[in-house]
Amino acid sequence: MIKHPMTYKYFLVLFTLITFIPAAANAGSFFGSGKKEEQSQNKHPDSFADLAEKLLPSVVNISSTQKVAKREDMQDMPEIPQFPPGSPFEDFFEEFLNRRGGHGNIPQIPPASLGSGFIIDAENGYVITNNHVIRDADEVRVTLYDDTTLTAEVIGMDEKTNIAVLKVDTKKKLHAVPFGDSDVMRVGDWVLAIGNPFGLGGTVTAGIVSARQRDINSGPYDDYIQTDASINRGNSGGPMFNLDGQVIGINTAIFSPSGGSVGIGFAIPSALAEPVIKQIIEYGRTRRGWLGVKIQTVTDEIAESLSLDKARGALVASVNPDGPAEKAGLEAGDVILKFNNQDVNEMRQLPRIVAESKIDTTVPVEIWRDGQVITKLVGVGELEKAEEEGLVETAAAKSSPDTSKDEKIENLGFSVSALSPVLREEFMVPENVDGVVITHVENLSEAAEKGLLPGDVVVEINQTKVATIDEVKTAIEAAEKEGKSSILMLLNREGNVRFTALKLGKKEKDSE
Repeated sequence: MIKHPMTYKYFLVLFTLITFIPAAANAGSFFGSGKKEEQSQNKHPDSFADLAEKLLPSVVNISSTQKVAKREDMQDMPEIPQFPPGSPFEDFFEEFLNRRGGHGNIPQIPPASLGSGFIIDAENGYVITNNHVIRDADEVRVTLYDDTTLTAEVIGMDEKTNIAVLKVDTKKKLHAVPFGDSDVMRVGDWVLAIGNPFGLGGTVTAGIVSARQRDINSGPYDDYIQTDASINRGNSGGPMFNLDGQVIGINTAIFSPSGGSVGIGFAIPSALAEPVIKQIIEYGRTRRGWLGVKIQTVTDEIAESLSLDKARGALVASVNPDGPAEKAGLEAGDVILKFNNQDVNEMRQLPRIVAESKIDTTVPVEIWRDGQVITKLVGVGELEKAEEEGLVETAAAKSSPDTSKDEKIENLGFSVSALSPVLREEFMVPENVDGVVITHVENLSEAAEKGLLPGDVVVEINQTKVATIDEVKTAIEAAEKEGKSSILMLLNREGNVRFTALKLGKKEKDSE
């Protein structure tokens, strides 16, 4: 207790100073001016109510049903027993079947898969949703914001990007929303997700862009926007909006151990979705560009072994026979640095760049080969057509085997042998694959860490074909003389080829 009045007054003055000094300082230049804070606050709305009210009518509910299974399709069901004419059991079973749709059907409730969608063209009635929402559906229904339910026509679907385009025919006035540019979205930007989770009706959630260019291994063109806005099961196919009311994403997936939202949701960016949607509307399917190569990531070690300045581009692991790349002269070991004048900074960018290229056009492809940049002109093919014709397969390199004995490569941690008929049979190596086969991998070696296995066939070393053990040694010695710290090997495993870089270990000196 403070008894002395002077002490009490002193305490009040001191308390006042302590309390208000931070507030005064907060208004000064050290913490930023009040004007700057006001501008930052005015950048975002105090409420999303006006925006949500405007956008909700454009979001629809999607329900898909499957027809009731017929009896002939249910082979595991027992046959209805035959009863003598006039038997009371005959009348009982007749009544039982009639109540459930007749003799031809099995009593079964048609399954319904609920999801969301949004209208992009009010005049033509185009609706966008996820492919997985309507997949295997016999009938698709679209329920508008005012609870009007319409039967929808499926214009087309794309499994690779999980997008489907529907069409509804109605005299009612529809509310469409435009696409925005997802490429300008930054981590931390506000977003609004609207959907129909659990069939509750239009539901709005808000959050921010948590990350961009997420690859969740759902397809070859993964480039998701990650958000902490709640995305539940019923939100699949619904739109993600920016603050201008433009669609910058299609809500597609969540990461959740429980099945509910935990703040990790993923949306297909509009920059990826728009070209797919336009193709489906125009052709009823996608028409993607095709190069005809199998590619892999350029690691630091691979870049060093190829004398490339840094890890960039997409490394060609194999070239498809009769594909555009082969016709243009691309080879395994080339690093694609640019495609149609677009930089390929990392491997995962190339499939999307190629897919969005115009079919039957000739484009320049800049590659790194033998320590220099060269340009090839490639005619862009059609991926879907190549898949139908069975052209999308991996090419196998060829060389000539010999009958050398098993020998250990000391500074690489594995042993190799020439491909004999016995080894081909033991390791199930196809006849059209030639090189030297790895017969043993040392434990704890870098070869083991990189996943090399007995049965892997070494086809090339530093882009030079090897058919004998002596050629393997020669290639390694050449790399050492050039001062390289690693070598680049082209391996074939069960018909699949890929490049692997291994550091050159130091050879042990002979003891004196």
